[in-house]
Amino acid sequence: MGKGDIKTKKGKIAAGSYGVSRPRKSSSTIEVKPAKAKKKAVPKTKKAATTAKKATPKKKATSAKK
Repeated sequence: MGKGDIKTKKGKIAAGSYGVSRPRKSSSTIEVKPAKAKKKAVPKTKKAATTAKKATPKKKATSAKK
């Protein structure tokens, strides 16, 4: 396992070759930026404000007759 063994890292360095045991360094780094979330445009009209559902009052709980 020395300089003559081209299956090892030391042998790859001596032979001046690259491979699985001696991978090359990447030449440039790639930065990935997260995509920005887009907001949906909501048209502001009088109809949209007046057609909102009204809250219905809840009925009071009545005690059961014995």
